[in-house]
Amino acid sequence: MKMMLRCVSATVCLAVALASGLAGAQQYPTRPVRMIVPFAPGGPTVVSARLIAAKLTESLRQQVVVDNRAGAGGNIGIGLVANAGADGYTLLMVSSSFVVNPGLYKKIPYDPYKSFIPVSNVAASPNVFTAHPSSPVKSIAELVNLAKSSPGKFNIGTPGIGTTPDLSARLLALTAKIDLAPIPFGGAGPAVAAVVGNQLPFGCTAMPPTTPHIQAGRLRPLAVTSAKRSAALPNVPTMEEAGFKGQEADTLQGLLVPAGTSKAIVDKLHAEIVRIVALPDVKERVVGLGFDIIASSPQQFSAQIKTEVEKWTKVVKNAGIEVQ
Repeated sequence: MKMMLRCVSATVCLAVALASGLAGAQQYPTRPVRMIVPFAPGGPTVVSARLIAAKLTESLRQQVVVDNRAGAGGNIGIGLVANAGADGYTLLMVSSSFVVNPGLYKKIPYDPYKSFIPVSNVAASPNVFTAHPSSPVKSIAELVNLAKSSPGKFNIGTPGIGTTPDLSARLLALTAKIDLAPIPFGGAGPAVAAVVGNQLPFGCTAMPPTTPHIQAGRLRPLAVTSAKRSAALPNVPTMEEAGFKGQEADTLQGLLVPAGTSKAIVDKLHAEIVRIVALPDVKERVVGLGFDIIASSPQQFSAQIKTEVEKWTKVVKNAGIEVQ
């Protein structure tokens, strides 16, 4: 009899908890939501975040505010969210630095597997090598030949140490055996601006913040790091087409929430992401910037994080990069 009463009591408690969680998700949010982006304005993650935040604001009927918290390769902003309340009111929009930093830094303020619940890898974009229009370089091969002819003379701007564009630039230098020093900035926006302003002759950045400048003639594209040509830049060759195999890399755009956030809220946010990226105006904008829409499930994104942390840790080690 006592055992039966315990079972009934446990069942009732579970039902109440589930009902409470569902009710909480239905009411969520009841106040503004902050979406932290751990980079300076102008980068691809900020572009993604602002698109998503604007649509979430409409559908959730609460303001979703994008909050840029740049520094330490993204670790400052990521750490803020890792220590935030697990109530759905602090979201994190990350790039590939989230999966690179565990292998890059000796100490980081988060655990990529335990500090967060993945919601979705919203979209991904390849990186693109560019040159200032005044440069005589019109291809990757010409860039390599120029660097070989004048060792130590040329630099290339990247969004930050350990970002996939930064690693792409380092990988090219290793593969081609050239002295092309990466100059890391605090995000893609400043890196792109440096090449547009001819402060640096070359750059390697993700496509979204770079494509408008290419289309306007302010930057000359040399090659993209995707396995196939991008629909946004169909006339730009891939690195393999340019004669350099094994250079594929992209920049993910992932949404996460602090560990402990209820499944109901995670599911609600994921459903909103899937709906938003399917909207014609959003899809056109995202694809036009050079993104491929992913909209993966929390489970798929979790598996991707594990795979990419392991992958980029090996690349960082082979490149001999170390950040204190």
